[in-house]
Amino acid sequence: MNAVIVGGSRGIGSGLVSKLIDEGYTVYSFSRSRDDQAHHWFEFDIETEDFPAEHLPELINAFAYCPGSIDLKPFHRIKVEQFQKEFNINVMGAVKCTQAVLSGLKNGNGAAVYYSTVAVNQGMPFHSSIAISKGAIEGLAKSLAAEYAPAVRFNVIAPSLTDTPLAERLLSTDSKKEASANRHPLKRVGTVEDLAQASYFLLSKESSWITGQVLGVDGGMSSIRPL
Repeated sequence: MNAVIVGGSRGIGSGLVSKLIDEGYTVYSFSRSRDDQAHHWFEFDIETEDFPAEHLPELINAFAYCPGSIDLKPFHRIKVEQFQKEFNINVMGAVKCTQAVLSGLKNGNGAAVYYSTVAVNQGMPFHSSIAISKGAIEGLAKSLAAEYAPAVRFNVIAPSLTDTPLAERLLSTDSKKEASANRHPLKRVGTVEDLAQASYFLLSKESSWITGQVLGVDGGMSSIRPL
C-alpha cells in the first residue's frame, strides 16, 4: 500500500505520516522540510515548483494534501495579494498535486483527503482569507468525488483550532489555551492525533462507502452549543 503526503514534515501531515507507517503503508512525502519518518522524502516547495511527478509510485492508495495557513486579520487590513497567496497555497497547490497523483490514485482505487476549517461552515470574524480558500477546497473535493467515482474517493476534514506549529501563535500562553478550549463543547482544542486518526479513517478501506463528504473534527463547534 502506497501513500503520498504533501506537507508531511510538520503538524497534521507529520502525524498522518506516522499513522500510515504504523498501518503498514509505504509513504512518499513531499515537503520543504526534511521528513525523516517517511520511507521516501522529496524536497518540494508548493509555491515555486512544479510537482516532481517522476518520484511518484505507479499505484497510489492514499493521498493527502496538508499545506495550509492561518493568518487572521480584519478584512479591511488584508491586501489582495494576501488573499491570492493563501488561495495559491490552499487551492491551486491542491489542484497541482492532485492532477499529478490522479493516475496513480485511479490505478490504486485510492482515496484522497483535503483540509478545510470550521470557519467555512460557521462564519467567524477575521477568517475571510482562509475561509475563501477552504470553501473552495470543499467545492473541489465534492466535484472530484462526483467526477471520479467509483474509482477514487475524495473527502475533506474541517477541523477547529488544532495544536500544531501553524497555530502556535494562537496557543502561546496558558490563558490563550484555556480560552480556546472553552470555546468548544468538548472543552479542549484538537490534537495532531485527533486529525491523523480521522484522516487515516477516510483514507482507509474502513471508509469505503464514504465520498464527497466534509467531516467536522472540531470538538463539536460546528453543530452543537453547550448550555
